[in-house]
Amino acid sequence: MNAAHIVRRLVIRGRVQRVGYRAWVQHVALQHGVEGWVRNRHDGTVEAVFAGPANVVREMTEACGRGPSGAQVDALDQHDGGPDDVALRRRGEIFSVLPTA
Repeated sequence: MNAAHIVRRLVIRGRVQRVGYRAWVQHVALQHGVEGWVRNRHDGTVEAVFAGPANVVREMTEACGRGPSGAQVDALDQHDGGPDDVALRRRGEIFSVLPTA
């Protein structure tokens, strides 16, 4: 990955399960050409990894802070990620919805 590309790992807290959050994230990510994945976690949060140009990943992160209608985002934790994080997506997919972890 070149210097203009970044990887961010997010954990989204609030009312983010059973509101179409993962499908919405996948749709928005594919519209923006962002690589990565999203999944529910057993603790009620949603986890996502985004890889791409820094400005686009920033836009995705900001969008996740708002979420789709029906969601209520209370907190968004984010950390730098790496190629190993992105590699968890399904083979052949640009952006995956993964099973709950």
